[in-house]
Amino acid sequence: MLQELGMSDPATQLYLITPPTISDLAAFGDQLASAIDAGNVACVQLRLKDVDDDTVKRAAETLGPIVQNRDVAFLMNDRADLAVECGCDGVHIGQEDGTYEEARQLIGREGIVGVTCHNSKQLAFEAGDKGADYVAFGAFFPTGTKEPKTEATFELINAWTMMTTVPCVAIGGITPENCEPLVTVGADFLAVVGGVWNHPDGPAAAVKAFNEVIERVNGSSVA
Repeated sequence: MLQELGMSDPATQLYLITPPTISDLAAFGDQLASAIDAGNVACVQLRLKDVDDDTVKRAAETLGPIVQNRDVAFLMNDRADLAVECGCDGVHIGQEDGTYEEARQLIGREGIVGVTCHNSKQLAFEAGDKGADYVAFGAFFPTGTKEPKTEATFELINAWTMMTTVPCVAIGGITPENCEPLVTVGADFLAVVGGVWNHPDGPAAAVKAFNEVIERVNGSSVA
C-alpha cells in the first residue's frame, strides 16, 4: 500500500486534492483522468465540503475507479468510515477530525492514514510514532481554497526530512510557479488544489508543469 502512494519513489510527487465543490461529476471525472494521465501523480484525495454523505458516496463511486484503475491511491478526507464504505485506499484526517487510532482501526493496517500537522514538528512526531503513513505541513503560500490555520516554512520541511523517514506532504497555495523551493528542500509530496484545477491551460497542463519543475530540480541535484 505504501508503494501505491509512491513512497518508494525518491522524487517529489503530486498529491491532487479535489475542489471543495464539484457541480458536474462526469465532466470532472474526464478532467481528473486527463490530469493523472499527464504526469507523475501519486495520490488523489476526495475532499468535498458542506455536502451530505450521499453526495460524497456518489463522487467516490464515480472518481474512485478513475483513480485506482491508474494505480494511483484514492483517499477520503476526514471520514474513515466513508473511506472504508467507498473502497478508498485510505483517509486523511485533520487535528479536529477524530483520532489517528480511530482512523487506523477502521482503515486497517494495510490502509493509508495521513495526518494534518500544521506547522508543528511535535504533532508530526506524535503522528509518526503512532504509525501515520505521512504527515502534512502547511500552509506554505496564501490560498483561496480554505483559511489556513498556520503558516509553515521551507526550513520545517528540510528539518523534517533530515530527522525522520516518515514522508511529508506540503500543502497550501502551491503552484508550478512557486513549488521549486519545496521540491529543493525535499518535500515528498505536493498537495495541490487550485494550482491544478484553476490552471489557465487546464489540469493536464498544470500536472505537466509541476513535473517539469520536479524533474529539473532532481536533475540539478543529481548533477
